[in-house]
Amino acid sequence: MSHPAHGPLLQDLRETLFRPSGVCGGGPPLIGAELEVFPVFADSGRRVPTLGPAGSFMAVLRPLASRLGWRERVSAKGTPVFDIPGGSRLTFEPGGQLELSLAPHRSVSGLLRDLEHLHAGLERASAEHGIELLAVGIDPENAIEDVALQFDCERYRRMTAYFDSIGPAGVRMMRQTATLHVNLDMDAAVPERWRLLNAMAPVLLAMFANSSLYQGAATGYRSYRGETWRTLDWSRTGLADRGGDPVTDYLQFAMDARVILLDPAGGEYQSFRAQWDTGSVTMNDWHTHLGTLFPEVRPRGYLEVRAIDALPVPLAAAPITLLAGIAYDRTSLNQALEVLGPAQTALLHLAGERGLGNDRLSRMALELVDIGIAGCRRLGPSVVHGADLERATDFFDRYTRRRRCPADDHLRTADSAVASGAGR
Repeated sequence: MSHPAHGPLLQDLRETLFRPSGVCGGGPPLIGAELEVFPVFADSGRRVPTLGPAGSFMAVLRPLASRLGWRERVSAKGTPVFDIPGGSRLTFEPGGQLELSLAPHRSVSGLLRDLEHLHAGLERASAEHGIELLAVGIDPENAIEDVALQFDCERYRRMTAYFDSIGPAGVRMMRQTATLHVNLDMDAAVPERWRLLNAMAPVLLAMFANSSLYQGAATGYRSYRGETWRTLDWSRTGLADRGGDPVTDYLQFAMDARVILLDPAGGEYQSFRAQWDTGSVTMNDWHTHLGTLFPEVRPRGYLEVRAIDALPVPLAAAPITLLAGIAYDRTSLNQALEVLGPAQTALLHLAGERGLGNDRLSRMALELVDIGIAGCRRLGPSVVHGADLERATDFFDRYTRRRRCPADDHLRTADSAVASGAGR
Protein backbone atom coordinates (compact mmCIF):
# COMPACT_ATOMS: atom_id res chain seq x y z
CA MET A 1 0.00 0.00 0.00
CA SER A 2 1.31 3.44 -0.91
CA HIS A 3 1.85 6.20 1.66
CA PRO A 4 -0.94 8.84 1.78
CA ALA A 5 1.59 11.49 0.79
CA HIS A 6 2.12 9.59 -2.44
CA GLY A 7 -1.58 9.68 -3.34
CA PRO A 8 -1.24 12.49 -5.93
CA LEU A 9 1.44 10.49 -7.73
CA LEU A 10 -0.67 7.33 -7.75
CA GLN A 11 -3.67 9.23 -9.09
CA ASP A 12 -1.52 10.85 -11.74
CA LEU A 13 -0.35 7.44 -12.96
CA ARG A 14 -3.94 6.18 -13.15
CA GLU A 15 -5.02 9.21 -15.18
CA THR A 16 -2.06 9.32 -17.56
CA LEU A 17 0.19 6.30 -18.08
CA PHE A 18 -2.41 3.66 -17.16
CA ARG A 19 -5.55 5.24 -18.50
CA PRO A 20 -7.20 3.06 -21.20
CA SER A 21 -7.47 5.01 -24.42
CA GLY A 22 -11.12 4.19 -25.03
CA VAL A 23 -10.52 4.44 -28.78
CA CYS A 24 -11.25 0.81 -29.64
CA GLY A 25 -15.00 1.33 -29.75
CA GLY A 26 -15.66 -2.39 -29.74
CA GLY A 27 -13.29 -3.03 -32.65
CA PRO A 28 -9.86 -4.63 -32.59
CA PRO A 29 -7.40 -2.90 -30.25
CA LEU A 30 -4.57 -0.84 -31.67
CA ILE A 31 -1.02 -2.10 -32.13
CA GLY A 32 2.10 -0.09 -32.92
CA ALA A 33 5.83 -0.62 -33.37
CA GLU A 34 9.10 1.29 -33.24
CA LEU A 35 12.22 -0.09 -34.90
CA GLU A 36 15.66 1.36 -34.20
CA VAL A 37 18.47 0.90 -36.74
CA PHE A 38 22.10 1.96 -37.00
CA PRO A 39 23.05 3.98 -40.10
CA VAL A 40 26.56 2.71 -40.94
CA PHE A 41 28.86 3.14 -43.91
CA ALA A 42 28.45 -0.06 -45.91
CA ASP A 43 32.16 -0.35 -46.80
CA SER A 44 33.52 -0.01 -43.25
CA GLY A 45 30.77 -0.51 -40.69
CA ARG A 46 31.60 2.89 -39.17
CA ARG A 47 28.66 4.83 -37.80
CA VAL A 48 27.29 7.65 -39.92
CA PRO A 49 27.16 11.02 -38.14
CA THR A 50 23.65 12.43 -37.87
CA LEU A 51 24.49 16.09 -38.44
CA GLY A 52 27.09 17.85 -40.56
CA PRO A 53 27.53 19.69 -43.85
CA ALA A 54 28.30 16.52 -45.83
CA GLY A 55 28.44 12.79 -45.29
CA SER A 56 25.78 12.93 -42.59
CA PHE A 57 22.53 11.05 -42.36
CA MET A 58 20.52 14.26 -42.45
CA ALA A 59 21.89 14.72 -45.97
CA VAL A 60 19.99 11.55 -46.82
CA LEU A 61 16.80 12.39 -44.96
CA ARG A 62 16.19 16.00 -45.92
CA PRO A 63 15.93 15.48 -49.71
CA LEU A 64 13.76 12.41 -49.12
CA ALA A 65 11.54 14.34 -46.71
CA SER A 66 11.13 17.19 -49.18
CA ARG A 67 10.17 14.79 -51.95
CA LEU A 68 7.63 12.88 -49.84
CA GLY A 69 6.08 15.76 -47.93
CA TRP A 70 7.52 14.94 -44.50
CA ARG A 71 7.68 17.82 -42.01
CA GLU A 72 10.92 18.41 -40.12
CA ARG A 73 10.82 19.88 -36.63
CA VAL A 74 12.83 19.85 -33.40
CA SER A 75 11.69 17.76 -30.43
CA ALA A 76 11.47 19.00 -26.85
CA LYS A 77 14.83 17.25 -26.30
CA GLY A 78 16.41 19.32 -29.09
CA THR A 79 16.69 16.43 -31.58
CA PRO A 80 15.36 16.26 -35.17
CA VAL A 81 11.94 14.76 -35.86
CA PHE A 82 10.34 14.03 -39.23
CA ASP A 83 6.54 13.82 -39.13
CA ILE A 84 5.16 11.59 -41.87
CA PRO A 85 1.62 11.95 -43.26
CA GLY A 86 -0.60 9.34 -41.64
CA GLY A 87 0.93 9.61 -38.18
CA SER A 88 4.30 7.85 -38.41
CA ARG A 89 7.53 9.67 -37.62
CA LEU A 90 11.33 9.38 -37.62
CA THR A 91 13.37 10.31 -34.55
CA PHE A 92 16.92 9.80 -33.31
CA GLU A 93 18.51 8.23 -30.26
CA PRO A 94 21.58 9.79 -28.57
CA GLY A 95 24.15 7.88 -30.64
CA GLY A 96 22.40 8.60 -33.93
CA GLN A 97 20.29 5.44 -34.04
CA LEU A 98 17.34 6.11 -36.33
CA GLU A 99 13.94 5.18 -34.89
CA LEU A 100 11.05 4.37 -37.22
CA SER A 101 7.88 4.97 -35.19
CA LEU A 102 4.81 3.59 -36.96
CA ALA A 103 1.33 5.00 -36.51
CA PRO A 104 -0.79 2.47 -34.57
CA HIS A 105 -3.09 0.15 -36.53
CA ARG A 106 -6.04 -2.06 -35.75
CA SER A 107 -4.49 -4.60 -38.11
CA VAL A 108 -1.14 -6.31 -37.53
CA SER A 109 -0.84 -6.77 -41.28
CA GLY A 110 -1.49 -3.08 -41.92
CA LEU A 111 1.23 -2.19 -39.41
CA LEU A 112 3.69 -4.54 -41.08
CA ARG A 113 2.94 -3.10 -44.53
CA ASP A 114 3.61 0.42 -43.28
CA LEU A 115 6.86 -0.69 -41.65
CA GLU A 116 8.03 -2.41 -44.83
CA HIS A 117 7.11 0.55 -47.03
CA LEU A 118 8.80 3.15 -44.82
CA HIS A 119 11.93 1.06 -44.33
CA ALA A 120 12.24 0.24 -48.04
CA GLY A 121 12.19 3.93 -49.00
CA LEU A 122 14.80 4.78 -46.36
CA GLU A 123 16.93 1.83 -47.40
CA ARG A 124 16.95 2.88 -51.07
CA ALA A 125 17.83 6.48 -50.26
CA SER A 126 20.57 5.39 -47.86
CA ALA A 127 22.11 2.96 -50.34
CA GLU A 128 22.57 5.80 -52.82
CA HIS A 129 24.96 7.34 -50.27
CA GLY A 130 26.78 4.11 -49.44
CA ILE A 131 24.90 3.75 -46.16
CA GLU A 132 23.37 0.58 -44.69
CA LEU A 133 20.59 0.54 -42.09
CA LEU A 134 21.80 -2.13 -39.68
CA ALA A 135 19.07 -3.79 -37.58
CA VAL A 136 20.79 -5.56 -34.67
CA GLY A 137 20.53 -5.14 -30.90
CA ILE A 138 23.97 -3.62 -30.40
CA ASP A 139 26.51 -1.93 -32.67
CA PRO A 140 28.66 -4.95 -33.62
CA GLU A 141 31.82 -3.28 -34.92
CA ASN A 142 32.59 -0.01 -33.17
CA ALA A 143 34.08 0.73 -29.76
CA ILE A 144 32.19 3.21 -27.61
CA GLU A 145 35.10 5.65 -28.00
CA ASP A 146 34.33 5.79 -31.74
CA VAL A 147 30.65 6.64 -31.28
CA ALA A 148 30.16 10.25 -30.24
CA LEU A 149 27.06 11.66 -28.60
CA GLN A 150 25.23 13.12 -31.60
CA PHE A 151 23.14 15.77 -29.85
CA ASP A 152 24.47 18.30 -27.35
CA CYS A 153 21.27 18.71 -25.33
CA GLU A 154 20.76 19.02 -21.58
CA ARG A 155 18.88 15.74 -21.20
CA TYR A 156 21.65 13.68 -22.76
CA ARG A 157 24.41 15.57 -20.95
CA ARG A 158 22.75 14.88 -17.59
CA MET A 159 22.07 11.24 -18.44
CA THR A 160 25.70 10.80 -19.48
CA ALA A 161 26.96 12.35 -16.25
CA TYR A 162 24.73 10.07 -14.19
CA PHE A 163 25.60 6.89 -16.03
CA ASP A 164 29.32 7.72 -16.01
CA SER A 165 29.06 7.89 -12.21
CA ILE A 166 27.98 4.23 -11.94
CA GLY A 167 29.68 2.38 -14.80
CA PRO A 168 30.18 2.04 -18.57
CA ALA A 169 26.89 0.31 -19.50
CA GLY A 170 24.72 3.44 -19.48
CA VAL A 171 26.63 5.29 -22.17
CA ARG A 172 26.85 2.09 -24.22
CA MET A 173 23.07 1.78 -23.97
CA MET A 174 22.53 5.37 -25.08
CA ARG A 175 24.82 5.25 -28.09
CA GLN A 176 25.12 1.61 -29.13
CA THR A 177 21.89 -0.31 -28.55
CA ALA A 178 18.79 -0.70 -30.71
CA THR A 179 15.42 -2.31 -30.06
CA LEU A 180 12.14 -3.29 -31.65
CA HIS A 181 9.36 -1.93 -29.44
CA VAL A 182 5.88 -3.38 -29.79
CA ASN A 183 3.12 -1.15 -28.42
CA LEU A 184 -0.10 -2.75 -27.19
CA ASP A 185 -3.37 -1.04 -26.40
CA MET A 186 -4.87 -0.54 -22.96
CA ASP A 187 -8.44 -1.56 -22.25
CA ALA A 188 -10.33 -3.44 -19.54
CA ALA A 189 -7.74 -6.25 -19.75
CA VAL A 190 -4.89 -4.03 -18.51
CA PRO A 191 -4.13 -5.98 -15.28
CA GLU A 192 -3.90 -9.34 -17.07
CA ARG A 193 -2.05 -7.86 -20.03
CA TRP A 194 0.43 -6.15 -17.70
CA ARG A 195 1.17 -9.44 -15.90
CA LEU A 196 1.41 -11.30 -19.20
CA LEU A 197 3.86 -8.95 -20.86
CA ASN A 198 6.15 -8.70 -17.83
CA ALA A 199 6.22 -12.48 -17.53
CA MET A 200 6.83 -12.83 -21.29
CA ALA A 201 9.73 -10.37 -21.39
CA PRO A 202 12.53 -12.90 -20.70
CA VAL A 203 11.07 -15.34 -23.23
CA LEU A 204 10.82 -12.60 -25.85
CA LEU A 205 14.43 -11.61 -25.17
CA ALA A 206 15.56 -15.20 -25.62
CA MET A 207 13.50 -15.85 -28.77
CA PHE A 208 14.54 -12.69 -30.60
CA ALA A 209 18.08 -12.15 -29.29
CA ASN A 210 20.12 -10.52 -32.06
CA SER A 211 23.22 -8.97 -30.54
CA SER A 212 25.94 -11.56 -29.94
CA LEU A 213 28.85 -9.54 -31.41
CA TYR A 214 30.49 -6.37 -30.08
CA GLN A 215 33.66 -4.68 -31.32
CA GLY A 216 33.89 -7.39 -33.97
CA ALA A 217 34.02 -10.33 -31.56
CA ALA A 218 31.67 -12.75 -29.85
CA THR A 219 30.56 -11.55 -26.43
CA GLY A 220 29.42 -14.82 -24.88
CA TYR A 221 25.82 -13.53 -24.89
CA ARG A 222 23.01 -14.09 -27.34
CA SER A 223 21.76 -10.59 -26.47
CA TYR A 224 24.60 -8.33 -25.38
CA ARG A 225 22.05 -5.52 -25.60
CA GLY A 226 20.06 -7.34 -22.93
CA GLU A 227 23.15 -7.75 -20.77
CA THR A 228 23.93 -4.05 -21.19
CA TRP A 229 20.50 -3.23 -19.78
CA ARG A 230 20.99 -5.67 -16.88
CA THR A 231 24.17 -3.87 -15.77
CA LEU A 232 22.90 -0.37 -16.51
CA ASP A 233 21.04 0.77 -13.37
CA TRP A 234 18.98 -1.57 -11.19
CA SER A 235 16.75 1.31 -10.05
CA ARG A 236 15.16 2.07 -13.44
CA THR A 237 15.35 -1.13 -15.50
CA GLY A 238 14.08 -4.70 -15.35
CA LEU A 239 10.52 -5.77 -14.55
CA ALA A 240 8.16 -3.40 -12.75
CA ASP A 241 5.47 -6.03 -12.05
CA ARG A 242 5.53 -6.97 -8.37
CA GLY A 243 2.42 -9.13 -8.37
CA GLY A 244 -0.06 -6.52 -7.19
CA ASP A 245 -2.12 -3.76 -8.72
CA PRO A 246 -0.19 -2.59 -11.82
CA VAL A 247 -0.51 1.10 -10.99
CA THR A 248 0.59 0.67 -7.39
CA ASP A 249 3.48 -1.54 -8.47
CA TYR A 250 4.62 1.01 -11.01
CA LEU A 251 4.40 3.78 -8.42
CA GLN A 252 6.82 1.88 -6.20
CA PHE A 253 9.13 1.17 -9.15
CA ALA A 254 9.13 4.83 -10.20
CA MET A 255 9.72 6.11 -6.68
CA ASP A 256 12.64 3.73 -6.12
CA ALA A 257 14.41 5.05 -9.23
CA ARG A 258 17.00 7.74 -8.74
CA VAL A 259 16.41 11.22 -10.10
CA ILE A 260 18.90 11.91 -12.87
CA LEU A 261 17.79 15.06 -14.73
CA LEU A 262 18.14 17.38 -11.71
CA ASP A 263 21.31 18.37 -9.91
CA PRO A 264 22.09 15.61 -7.41
CA ALA A 265 21.00 16.58 -3.89
CA GLY A 266 24.11 17.15 -1.80
CA GLY A 267 26.20 15.75 -4.61
CA GLU A 268 24.45 12.36 -4.40
CA TYR A 269 21.77 10.95 -6.68
CA GLN A 270 18.71 10.07 -4.60
CA SER A 271 15.50 8.15 -5.26
CA PHE A 272 12.42 10.09 -6.25
CA ARG A 273 10.81 8.89 -3.02
CA ALA A 274 13.52 10.51 -0.91
CA GLN A 275 13.20 13.80 -2.77
CA TRP A 276 9.39 13.82 -2.80
CA ASP A 277 9.19 13.09 0.90
CA THR A 278 11.47 16.05 1.67
CA GLY A 279 9.53 18.37 -0.65
CA SER A 280 12.46 19.04 -2.99
CA VAL A 281 10.69 17.97 -6.21
CA THR A 282 7.39 18.91 -7.88
CA MET A 283 4.75 17.25 -10.02
CA ASN A 284 6.53 18.66 -13.08
CA ASP A 285 9.70 16.92 -11.89
CA TRP A 286 7.64 13.73 -11.48
CA HIS A 287 6.51 13.86 -15.10
CA THR A 288 10.09 14.44 -16.25
CA HIS A 289 11.31 11.59 -14.04
CA LEU A 290 8.80 9.15 -15.54
CA GLY A 291 10.42 9.70 -18.94
CA THR A 292 13.75 8.40 -17.60
CA LEU A 293 12.43 4.97 -16.57
CA PHE A 294 13.27 2.03 -18.83
CA PRO A 295 11.57 -1.17 -17.66
CA GLU A 296 11.05 -4.06 -20.07
CA VAL A 297 7.34 -3.16 -20.19
CA ARG A 298 6.64 0.56 -19.89
CA PRO A 299 3.20 2.14 -19.51
CA ARG A 300 2.68 5.21 -21.71
CA GLY A 301 -1.09 5.26 -22.19
CA TYR A 302 -0.33 1.99 -23.95
CA LEU A 303 2.03 -0.85 -22.98
CA GLU A 304 5.43 -0.56 -24.64
CA VAL A 305 7.23 -3.91 -24.83
CA ARG A 306 10.97 -3.20 -24.87
CA ALA A 307 12.50 -6.68 -24.48
CA ILE A 308 13.16 -7.42 -28.17
CA ASP A 309 16.47 -6.75 -29.95
CA ALA A 310 16.25 -4.79 -33.20
CA LEU A 311 15.51 -7.20 -36.05
CA PRO A 312 15.67 -6.96 -39.85
CA VAL A 313 12.26 -5.94 -41.15
CA PRO A 314 11.51 -9.34 -42.77
CA LEU A 315 11.77 -10.94 -39.30
CA ALA A 316 9.64 -8.37 -37.48
CA ALA A 317 6.40 -10.18 -38.30
CA ALA A 318 7.27 -12.90 -35.78
CA PRO A 319 7.35 -10.90 -32.51
CA ILE A 320 4.56 -8.52 -33.54
CA THR A 321 2.26 -11.36 -34.59
CA LEU A 322 3.10 -13.44 -31.51
CA LEU A 323 2.31 -10.59 -29.14
CA ALA A 324 -0.95 -9.72 -30.87
CA GLY A 325 -2.10 -13.34 -30.94
CA ILE A 326 -1.50 -13.78 -27.22
CA ALA A 327 -2.31 -10.35 -25.79
CA TYR A 328 -5.44 -9.63 -27.87
CA ASP A 329 -7.12 -13.04 -27.73
CA ARG A 330 -8.59 -13.78 -24.30
CA THR A 331 -8.22 -17.56 -24.58
CA SER A 332 -4.57 -17.26 -25.57
CA LEU A 333 -3.89 -14.68 -22.86
CA ASN A 334 -5.22 -16.98 -20.14
CA GLN A 335 -3.31 -19.97 -21.49
CA ALA A 336 -0.08 -17.97 -21.68
CA LEU A 337 -0.45 -16.77 -18.09
CA GLU A 338 -0.68 -20.40 -16.96
CA VAL A 339 2.46 -21.31 -18.89
CA LEU A 340 4.50 -18.35 -17.69
CA GLY A 341 3.53 -17.90 -14.06
CA PRO A 342 4.65 -14.70 -12.30
CA ALA A 343 7.27 -12.36 -13.76
CA GLN A 344 10.81 -13.36 -12.82
CA THR A 345 13.60 -10.82 -13.09
CA ALA A 346 16.26 -13.52 -12.71
CA LEU A 347 15.26 -14.99 -16.08
CA LEU A 348 16.25 -11.79 -17.91
CA HIS A 349 19.97 -12.37 -17.38
CA LEU A 350 19.63 -16.02 -18.33
CA ALA A 351 17.72 -15.10 -21.50
CA GLY A 352 20.34 -12.59 -22.57
CA GLU A 353 23.19 -15.01 -21.99
CA ARG A 354 21.78 -18.31 -23.21
CA GLY A 355 18.84 -17.41 -25.45
CA LEU A 356 16.83 -20.56 -26.13
CA GLY A 357 19.79 -22.69 -25.09
CA ASN A 358 18.16 -22.70 -21.65
CA ASP A 359 15.70 -25.58 -21.29
CA ARG A 360 13.10 -23.65 -19.31
CA LEU A 361 13.01 -20.68 -21.66
CA SER A 362 12.89 -22.97 -24.67
CA ARG A 363 9.91 -24.93 -23.29
CA MET A 364 7.99 -21.75 -22.55
CA ALA A 365 8.80 -20.33 -25.98
CA LEU A 366 7.52 -23.44 -27.75
CA GLU A 367 4.25 -23.35 -25.82
CA LEU A 368 3.80 -19.63 -26.45
CA VAL A 369 4.34 -20.08 -30.18
CA ASP A 370 1.47 -22.57 -30.40
CA ILE A 371 -0.74 -20.38 -28.20
CA GLY A 372 0.05 -17.26 -30.23
CA ILE A 373 -0.59 -18.90 -33.61
CA ALA A 374 -3.96 -20.19 -32.40
CA GLY A 375 -4.80 -16.73 -31.08
CA CYS A 376 -3.98 -15.11 -34.42
CA ARG A 377 -6.27 -17.54 -36.18
CA ARG A 378 -9.09 -16.64 -33.81
CA LEU A 379 -8.46 -12.92 -34.36
CA GLY A 380 -8.95 -13.57 -38.06
CA PRO A 381 -7.45 -12.30 -41.32
CA SER A 382 -8.74 -8.76 -40.80
CA VAL A 383 -6.20 -8.48 -37.95
CA VAL A 384 -3.48 -10.94 -39.04
CA HIS A 385 -3.49 -11.87 -42.71
CA GLY A 386 -2.62 -15.46 -43.52
CA ALA A 387 0.55 -14.45 -45.37
CA ASP A 388 1.89 -12.66 -42.29
CA LEU A 389 1.00 -15.54 -40.02
CA GLU A 390 2.87 -17.81 -42.43
CA ARG A 391 5.94 -15.55 -42.28
CA ALA A 392 5.84 -15.66 -38.49
CA THR A 393 5.44 -19.44 -38.55
CA ASP A 394 8.46 -19.72 -40.84
CA PHE A 395 10.50 -17.81 -38.26
CA PHE A 396 9.35 -20.10 -35.46
CA ASP A 397 10.17 -23.19 -37.54
CA ARG A 398 13.60 -21.85 -38.50
CA TYR A 399 14.59 -20.58 -35.07
CA THR A 400 12.31 -21.24 -32.07
CA ARG A 401 11.53 -24.90 -32.73
CA ARG A 402 15.26 -25.51 -33.22
CA ARG A 403 16.18 -23.65 -30.00
CA ARG A 404 17.87 -20.95 -32.06
CA CYS A 405 17.59 -17.16 -32.29
CA PRO A 406 18.88 -14.68 -34.89
CA ALA A 407 22.05 -14.12 -32.84
CA ASP A 408 23.08 -17.69 -33.67
CA ASP A 409 23.36 -16.73 -37.34
CA HIS A 410 25.87 -13.99 -36.48
CA LEU A 411 27.87 -16.37 -34.30
CA ARG A 412 27.99 -18.94 -37.10
CA THR A 413 29.22 -16.29 -39.55
CA ALA A 414 31.85 -15.09 -37.08
CA ASP A 415 33.04 -18.66 -36.43
CA SER A 416 33.27 -19.32 -40.18
CA ALA A 417 35.34 -16.16 -40.65
CA VAL A 418 37.73 -17.19 -37.87
CA ALA A 419 38.06 -20.70 -39.29
CA SER A 420 38.67 -19.31 -42.79
CA GLY A 421 41.39 -17.00 -41.49
CA ALA A 422 43.08 -19.80 -39.54
CA GLY A 423 43.20 -21.95 -42.65
CA ARG A 424 45.12 -19.47 -44.72
